[in-house]
Amino acid sequence: MPPDPLLDNLRERAIALALRRAPADGLHATALPWLRAIRASAPGQPVPALYEPGLVLVLQGRKRAQLGDAVVHYDAMQCLLVPVTTLPRGHVVEASTERPYLCLRLSCETQALAELLLEGDAPEPADTEGAGLQVAPVTAALLDAAVRLLQLLDSPQDLKTLAPLLQREIFYRVLTGPLGWRLRTLAQGDGVARRLNRVIEQLTHRFAEPLSIDELAALAHMSPSTLHLRFKQLTALSPLQFQKQLRLQHARRLMLADGLDAASAAHRVGYESPSQFSREYRRLFGAPPREDVSLLRAAAA
Repeated sequence: MPPDPLLDNLRERAIALALRRAPADGLHATALPWLRAIRASAPGQPVPALYEPGLVLVLQGRKRAQLGDAVVHYDAMQCLLVPVTTLPRGHVVEASTERPYLCLRLSCETQALAELLLEGDAPEPADTEGAGLQVAPVTAALLDAAVRLLQLLDSPQDLKTLAPLLQREIFYRVLTGPLGWRLRTLAQGDGVARRLNRVIEQLTHRFAEPLSIDELAALAHMSPSTLHLRFKQLTALSPLQFQKQLRLQHARRLMLADGLDAASAAHRVGYESPSQFSREYRRLFGAPPREDVSLLRAAAA
């Protein structure tokens, strides 16, 4: 693809503004709870991740995400739309001290995304099956809105009024492009995707509770076998595997952020057996809870 001077100029402006919000490696909050900046100065190893509904807009560097057999790479030329909560394995594949990986993460409730799409127009899909990781080209209009949002952070008196308008514009630019159809399937009536999304939201909000496949199937108005098949097509996991990973990832955050020990974190997320928790934690993250958390803290330090 030939160089686009307008896109390149907007990207350089966005990078300069984002570097101010992310002066060091790591995840950086902003004055807007739905906007975060992420920076990394070196490639990483694939790790289980939680992708909540929203948009990942890479300004510099490159990242890889895998959900089941589906693999996507996204960089400064592409953005990633996450229409529903998913649990891929992801890692930065291109970054250096001189040119760190830099991205913006904008969250948005699934229902708000769907409602916004209904007001616009999106291309019809050729195929709606498969796992839910998709990328789309970054446009000048999208980057321009992102630059204006980053500039707005310097005017805190204007955030309350203007930030929601820019959030809406950014998602509008994505949803009226090639990825809009993924949200249309969630917004339409009582379709399969919308019913699966109800199950995902139930699992996300009640992951610490015992939930049976029959209860989830009734929520989706499907038989247990159909729910299992359709859910795995969308998320690459069965409903109960999805719940288990949500529990383990939340327990990891409790140990890191709140200083809980493994037994307390296990109990908090719904495990009755600490030994079972430890086995399943090691299977997912590659190390026992205490060792994994120690390694993460050492890396952060």
